Amino acid sequence: MSRLLGGTLERVCKAVLLLCLLHFLVAVILYFDVYAQHLAFFSRFSARGPARALHPAASSSSSSNCSRPNATASSSGLPEVPSARPGPTAPMLPPCPDSPPGLVGRLLIEFTSPMPLERVQRENPGVLMGGRYTPPDCTPAQTVAVIIPFRHREHHLRYWLHYLHPILRRQRLRYGVYVINQHGEDTFNRAKLLNVGFLEALKEDAAYDCFIFSDVDLVPMDDRNLYRCGDQPRHFAIAMDKFGFRLPYAGYFGGVSGLSKAQFLRINGFPNEYWGWGGEDDDIFNRISLTGMKISRPDIRIGRYRMIKHDRDKHNEPNPQRPHLCTCGTPAGTDRTRASGCWAQLLWTRQGT
Repeated sequence: MSRLLGGTLERVCKAVLLLCLLHFLVAVILYFDVYAQHLAFFSRFSARGPARALHPAASSSSSSNCSRPNATASSSGLPEVPSARPGPTAPMLPPCPDSPPGLVGRLLIEFTSPMPLERVQRENPGVLMGGRYTPPDCTPAQTVAVIIPFRHREHHLRYWLHYLHPILRRQRLRYGVYVINQHGEDTFNRAKLLNVGFLEALKEDAAYDCFIFSDVDLVPMDDRNLYRCGDQPRHFAIAMDKFGFRLPYAGYFGGVSGLSKAQFLRINGFPNEYWGWGGEDDDIFNRISLTGMKISRPDIRIGRYRMIKHDRDKHNEPNPQRPHLCTCGTPAGTDRTRASGCWAQLLWTRQGT
């Protein structure tokens, strides 16, 4: 019994001794490996030091270029040495989907709560000054300019910005908002302001290829009503609460409409003769029809809009001469004698003059 116990104890001692030896060998290997890494690090550091010391001016110019990314040459006159390993390039973003996945559908729209511009800014951190936005995760097929004819409607505009910026962002649009304010108290001319907005938007960004013309008092009730241009001119506001959510007549083209750049130029822009309320949207419809194009509309369940209730503005009375005005061939002029100035304090829109 004692021999058996002694043999077992001997085997255990040998196993422990073997484990200790193995542990010692592993520790020695790791020590020399770490020592070799440190030695290589200090060797590279000492090899780089003299090279930097030979060209102190090059070192200072490099730091200067980092602080001035648009600099084209260093003050020292030394040629810039291209890097052997170019930096990473921005990844190519996929095209934005035709049916954005984040859409909500039917929206609850109300105009009772106060709407300060600070809230609009806080709720839309990705929107730049000037009302510009680009989706960060995809590349849109179109660049959209939203043009609003405007005068004395600051209260309405705040609601419009509050609701439309989130809608347009969910629709994955690259867009800019342009508020075209008519200066003074002369009779209002909606269509001429839209012509001015078209030209002003292209001055800022020639890439605009879709133009949405929207009254400031109309807010869509469904974000599936996509603010995009198609093969035919688009009428978005086809079912307003003002008209009992019905199209008032077949040729109605008012409220919110969209044309591509090519379509706008094809109809020679909008008429300039309609001073006062009404008539210009029917003229635009006639221009579209005379060029052989047809009006495209969303489903009436999607093209619903709420109008902010208001009294008729002064100097925007119904135009009594509108039935007698020409309905085609009017040049898209830019006479600014009655369409100038801007509301300089307005944020989150690009002011047109």
